[in-house]
Amino acid sequence: MGEWKKTSCVLCAQNCGLEVEIQNNKIVKVKGDKDNPRSQGYVCIKGMNIAHHHDHEGRLLYPLKKTPEGFVRISWETAFAEISAKLKSIVAEHGPESYVYMGGGGQGCHVDAAFGIALMRRIGSRYHYNPLGQELTGHYWVGGKMVGRQNRFLIPDETHSDMMLAVGWNGMESHQMPRAPLVLREFSKNPDKLLVVIDPRKSETAEIANIHIALRPGTDALLFKAMIAIILAEGWEKKDYITKHLDGFDSVRKWFRNFDIRGALEICEVNYEDIKNLCRELSVRKWCIHADLGILMNRHSTVVSYLTAILAALCGRLCVAGGNVITGTLVPLGIHTDERDPETWRTQTTDFPAILGFHPPNVLPEEILSDHPQRPRAVITCGANPLRSYADTTAYEQAFARLDLLVTIELAMTETAAVAHYVLPARSGYESFDTTFFPWTYPEIYLQIRQPVLPPLGERKECGQIFTGIARGMGLLPEIPAYLLEAAGKDKDLFDYALTFLAYMGNNPLKLLMMLAKDDYWTQLEDKRGFESMKTITFVLAETLGKKYDSAHLATLFGLLMSLPYGLRKSAVRAGIKQPSYASILLEPEKILRAFGAAIRYRSLMPFAALAPEVRFSIKLFQELLSHPEGMWIGKLDLEANMKELRTKNKKINLYIAELEEWLKGINPESEKKALLPSPEFPLILNAGRHTKNVANTLMRDPSWLKGKRACTLAINPEDAKTLNIIDGEKVRIVTEACAETIEAEVSNATRKGQVLIPHGFGLVQNGKAYGINVNRLTKNTYRDQLAATPLHRYVPCRVEKL
Repeated sequence: MGEWKKTSCVLCAQNCGLEVEIQNNKIVKVKGDKDNPRSQGYVCIKGMNIAHHHDHEGRLLYPLKKTPEGFVRISWETAFAEISAKLKSIVAEHGPESYVYMGGGGQGCHVDAAFGIALMRRIGSRYHYNPLGQELTGHYWVGGKMVGRQNRFLIPDETHSDMMLAVGWNGMESHQMPRAPLVLREFSKNPDKLLVVIDPRKSETAEIANIHIALRPGTDALLFKAMIAIILAEGWEKKDYITKHLDGFDSVRKWFRNFDIRGALEICEVNYEDIKNLCRELSVRKWCIHADLGILMNRHSTVVSYLTAILAALCGRLCVAGGNVITGTLVPLGIHTDERDPETWRTQTTDFPAILGFHPPNVLPEEILSDHPQRPRAVITCGANPLRSYADTTAYEQAFARLDLLVTIELAMTETAAVAHYVLPARSGYESFDTTFFPWTYPEIYLQIRQPVLPPLGERKECGQIFTGIARGMGLLPEIPAYLLEAAGKDKDLFDYALTFLAYMGNNPLKLLMMLAKDDYWTQLEDKRGFESMKTITFVLAETLGKKYDSAHLATLFGLLMSLPYGLRKSAVRAGIKQPSYASILLEPEKILRAFGAAIRYRSLMPFAALAPEVRFSIKLFQELLSHPEGMWIGKLDLEANMKELRTKNKKINLYIAELEEWLKGINPESEKKALLPSPEFPLILNAGRHTKNVANTLMRDPSWLKGKRACTLAINPEDAKTLNIIDGEKVRIVTEACAETIEAEVSNATRKGQVLIPHGFGLVQNGKAYGINVNRLTKNTYRDQLAATPLHRYVPCRVEKL
C-alpha cells in the first residue's frame, strides 16, 4: 500500500479534486476527492489518467542548450548566465519591444504568470501572448464595454437557474463548468428545468437536450439578431429591468427594427415557430447562457458575443442570480487594458491592442517576420507549445526560426522546445505548489493551494524559480536587506516576516493602506502604484520566503493573501472565516515591535501597526488553505447584489457599444447568403478542434493513456461520405487553404451534412513518432476575428478527398 494524498487535476480548467496513491515516487492510483467542495468527488477519464501527464519518457530533467551537434546538458548557472546576457544584449540594441513573453496561466498552474509578467515588466515590455488571446478576448472585450472592466466578465450561474442555453458548447465532453455532465443531465431530466442547445450538429450535449436548435454552421449572428428582433417585436423585453439597469437601450433597439426575421432564419436553416417558442421561454424563465468555442472561434465572433449579451440583458438576465453574473476570485485572470488608453500597447505591424493584458497569438508570426526595427527577437515560452497549440503551425515554424533567442520552460521536449535555443526543465503541477484563479462558482469563491505530492526528479525547478534566476542574472532584482532575509528564515508563524515585508515594500505606507482598502484585486491591480509594485514583489518573495519553502510559488501565494483587499476580506467573513480583532493583536506587542525593530531604519513604523489584524487574518487564511489540501471556500458574494460589482461610471450595464454598430448592422440575410455560398474549391466546413473526452489539449503527450481508442479522426456525415465514396476507417486527404493532411475517416450520424470535425491536441511527437494529425497546421493565422484576432477554427473551408 502506498500513501494517499489530496491534489487536483491540471488537465482542464475545472481542476477537479483528486486523491492519488503514491508508491515509489509514482502515481499508481487516482480517484475523485469527495472532500473537494467544488467537484465533490466527480472526475472524468482525463483526471483518472494524470499519471500519464506527469510521468512519461519525454519529461525533462536538466537544462539543455542547442548546439550544432544537438542539445547538450548545461548547469543552471550557465543557463541563467547565458540567457540573461543574450536577453540584455537584444533589449539594449533593439528596445524592450523586442522581448515577448508567451504563456502563463494554463489549465492547472497560474502562479508562474506572476513571475513571467514581472520579468516582462522589469525588462520594459508589455507584449504578453497568452492562450486566452486565442479564444476568449473578444468575449472579454465586450464584457469590458458593458460592465466596465474586461476582467469582470460574466459567468453563467447554473446553480440558481431553471434554464440553460448552451451555445457552441459540448459540456458533456468538454466540461467548462464544475461537474458539467452531472449538471447537464440534471437540467435535462428535471421537469422544472430546461436544457437548450444551439449547435449545428448532434453533439453529446445536444443528444440529451430538451430543445436542440441545429442551425447552419456560421450563422450564429443571424440567429441571435433574429431572436432579439422577435423579443422586441413581441414586447417580451423586461421593461422595468431595462429602465433600472441598462444604459443605451434606445440606441440599440433601432438596429432590430424591420429586421427580416424569417429571411434570417431561412438562411440559418431553422424553423421560425421553434425559434419564437424558444424566445417566449427566454422571456419568462430564470435562464443563463453558456457560450463556448463554437461561437468564440467562429464567424463574427466578437459581434456574436455582443449579441448574446444583448439578448440576456433584454430578458433581464445579467447580474442577477441564475443569470450571467460577475463572480469572485482571489486574483483576476488579467488586467483591464482599454484600447483607447495610450498606455495600452498595440502590436507593431498588425495593430491589434492588448485585451485583458494579452496580445493575440494569431498575429505573432507576422510580427516576428516583419521588417519593423523593434520586431520581436527574443521569446520566452512557459507552459506553452505554440507549434501545436496555435493556428498556422507553418507560419510559427518560419517565425521562430528567425528569432535571435527562444527559451522554452517546459515539462517535456515539446515541438516548440525542439526548435528552442535553450530548454529549461519545469516541475509539474504535482511537484510544485500552485493554484488556479478560475472564477467558476457563484456566490462562493473557491481556492485550493495544490501541494507537491511527489519530489522533483533531476534538476527541475518551479517556473517561478526559473524566471527569478533569469531576472537575477539580468540584474533586475532589487537589493534585499539582511533583516528581511533573517525574518524569513527564523519566523515560524510568519507574523514577524509579514510585517517586516510590508514595511520593506511600503515606499509610502499611507498609499499601501489605501491600496488595501480597495474593494478587490481588479481595482487594486489597475492602480498604477499597485501594478508597479508587482514588478518586484514576486521576486522579493521568491528570494526570501521562497528560499525557506524551496517554493517561489508558495511564497507568492502568501504575498497575495497578505495584501488581500478589503472587499475580499469582507467576502471571506461572509463565508465564515473570522477576522481577528484589534484587541487580540494588541496582546502580542513584542512580536510587532520585534518585526519593526529590524525594519524601522528603512520605513516608517506606525502606519503598518494598523495592519496587524489584517496580517493575522491573512496568515490564518494561508494556514487554513495549507491544512485543507482539498481546497475550501474562501469567500462568498452577496447573492442578490451582483449589480454592485459593476464598474461602469453610472453603475449601469452599458448596452450600446459604438465600435460594433456598423459591423452588427451589416449582418443581414442578403449579406450572409452571399458570404456563406460554398466555395467550389472548398465545399465543406472544417470544425478544427472537436471537443471529446479523449482530448487534453497538448498536455497528454503519451498516447498510451488512450488505450487504443480512435481518438484522432475526421468525423464526416454519412451522406457526404457516400457522395465521396468514403467508408468508415479508411484514410482520406483533407485540404484547406493552409495545407493538406492524411487522416482516418469516421463516418458519424452526429456530424452535420456539409461539416467535418477533427479534434485538437494531436500530432504530438513522442518517442520519435507523431500520433494523429496537428489540426492547427490546417488553419491560417490570418483567418481571424477583425477586432480580437481570435482564429475562426470552427469555420474553415475545406475539401475531403478519397485516397
